[in-house]
Amino acid sequence: MRQFIIQRLGTGLIVLIGISIFSFALIHLIPGDPIRIMLGENATAEQVQALREQLGLNRPLLVQYFHYAAGVLQGDLGTSFKTGRPVLTEILERFPATVKLAASGMLLAIIIGITMGIIAARFKDTFLDFSAMSLATLGVSIPSFWLGILLIMLFTVKLGWLPIAGGTGLKDIVLPAVTLGVLASTVISRLTRAGMVEVLSFDYIRTARAKGLGEGAVLFIHAFRNAMIPVVTIVGLQIASLLGGTVIIERVFDWPGLGSLAIGAIASRDFPLVQGIILFIGVIFVLINILVDILYSFIDPRIEVGQPKEGT
Repeated sequence: MRQFIIQRLGTGLIVLIGISIFSFALIHLIPGDPIRIMLGENATAEQVQALREQLGLNRPLLVQYFHYAAGVLQGDLGTSFKTGRPVLTEILERFPATVKLAASGMLLAIIIGITMGIIAARFKDTFLDFSAMSLATLGVSIPSFWLGILLIMLFTVKLGWLPIAGGTGLKDIVLPAVTLGVLASTVISRLTRAGMVEVLSFDYIRTARAKGLGEGAVLFIHAFRNAMIPVVTIVGLQIASLLGGTVIIERVFDWPGLGSLAIGAIASRDFPLVQGIILFIGVIFVLINILVDILYSFIDPRIEVGQPKEGT
């Protein structure tokens, strides 16, 4: 187990180095001069040059990157061009709102997706199965912003039950969480159904039923645990995806999370803030993937997380 964790951490470190290089290069290829944006169009050439030297943007890109990487290793993601505050502080102030939204959406996705998948597998090739999988297919096809706007039109404009956006309270989170949850549940439900259909065809399931076990015990105790591997994988990836990919939903519902912060940083050419957000989300992706891999061994002890034995 220890060797496996060290290997995964090493792989994750390589991925993070690649992300940092990619984000650094990509941001500097975006058209527009951040110094001009910060000082305004009326700034003189002397003012522009002075600020460029002060921020170190007059140095070669390779030197800028190594300076940035050295700061990251010390927990310094740089200083925002726009606000003059530490990038890490800006991120940590917005991150709780994104976590709150992503966690709410993921909880709904797990409940809806697993329930639909189990029902569809239990009643395979019936109307319930067809209906559940049709809804899942429809959910995959719906753009997130379209569903969000549709929910706003129905529950806010027409019925007046929920606020549109702007806050972080319980009522404010309902619509964006439902939007995220419904869309994320579609993939979970399809994988749950596929795994359950396969497991329910095994001999030990027929034996359990022949012994007189109730259908609930057969489904949840015997079948579902062995069908969880692909479900755990997609849930882990969905959690990471929701934490880093709520940009559109946050924009639609004016949710004050990392997504809104990233859009503002890109619009103002705030290079350090954009780089910090990308790297921060990259760390989350890597850590969640490592945790998912480790979790496999607890779900199914037959899975070897270390060096495989000979003959297996």
